[in-house]
Amino acid sequence: MTTRPRALILYGGRSSEHEVSCLSARSVLEAIDRDRYEVVPVGITREGRWVLTDGRIETLPGETLPQVRDVGPTVSLVLGRPGPVLVRFDDEASHTNLGTVDVAFPVLHGPYGEDGTVQGLLASVGVPYVGADVTSSSLGVDKRAMKNAFKARGLPQVAYLPVRQDRWQSERGALLDELEGALEYPLFVKPARQGSSIGITKATDRDTLSAGLDEAFTYDRVAIVEVGLDPVREIEVGALGNNEHDLRITRPGEIKPSHEFYDFEAKYLDASELVVPAEIDDAVAARIDAIARQAYLAIGCRGMARIDFFLSGDRLYVNEINTIPGFTPASIFPRLWQANGLSYPELIDQLFQLALDAARSEQKYAP
Repeated sequence: MTTRPRALILYGGRSSEHEVSCLSARSVLEAIDRDRYEVVPVGITREGRWVLTDGRIETLPGETLPQVRDVGPTVSLVLGRPGPVLVRFDDEASHTNLGTVDVAFPVLHGPYGEDGTVQGLLASVGVPYVGADVTSSSLGVDKRAMKNAFKARGLPQVAYLPVRQDRWQSERGALLDELEGALEYPLFVKPARQGSSIGITKATDRDTLSAGLDEAFTYDRVAIVEVGLDPVREIEVGALGNNEHDLRITRPGEIKPSHEFYDFEAKYLDASELVVPAEIDDAVAARIDAIARQAYLAIGCRGMARIDFFLSGDRLYVNEINTIPGFTPASIFPRLWQANGLSYPELIDQLFQLALDAARSEQKYAP
């Protein structure tokens, strides 16, 4: 490795969270310490092409959010004799070796980025990468699998049921009867493998439940239907660490949505209030810390995560875990760490160091 490690920053991607990934990457690229890292920004178009960029992520006139444009040279990661290298393809007949890659930060959200697919690619060519490994990533992004892992640990969750699209298509009436018999309104309907509150709807009766399932199945073949709480507070913590012994959890923060619930617009377009740290007593904070640690270990997480909770009166429920939390200006994860005395550049540096430490630890198990 050179004195200044070459850090590959991947952003964009094929999921419906493409623009959110661009927002996160813009903040990471602004905060990263260029004296410590040589940065190589690569955008992934909606179609999946890797594009070498200059790192300027701009929102053009007429756009609400930025995106990766399908211009510029195609690049690819390959395993060469000196190690993992980035190759630029100038045309069908020529290519240029852009040098080795020491560590990667997949600033990607949702399917084809946060679900283990890119993590598997990076692992297969030997690039250390920030965040959870392949298995933990796939568990974390899939709400059904994640909830099953939490259930196996005995963690408190709101009542829920998974719904498969094939059954919804063939047994709508019977399935609605089953859901209404098992769960009480209001209900929230969510695509199983989606983030940023995309595709989430609130159902207060049979008609809105049916419409919510139709909406969720435009994003995934599995939906989660879960009971809504009233009153409810949305509490989140940040986690850093590669194992149980070095795991650090922030003091909780609270989101006060600008909408009825914390939907996509409330997250990224209409400012919601973030209270960091949350105004909760020490006993509740201690319970959140303990459950967050168990949730992190339940999916075998490493590197980082954001763990989300519902607090209703004195009842505490774990909602979900995000293995690549948002890094946008509106995101709570970096703000939680800033409140714990870790600046944005220091946070990114620690993430790279955790990635390199994890890679060194896993070398002993290589064939």
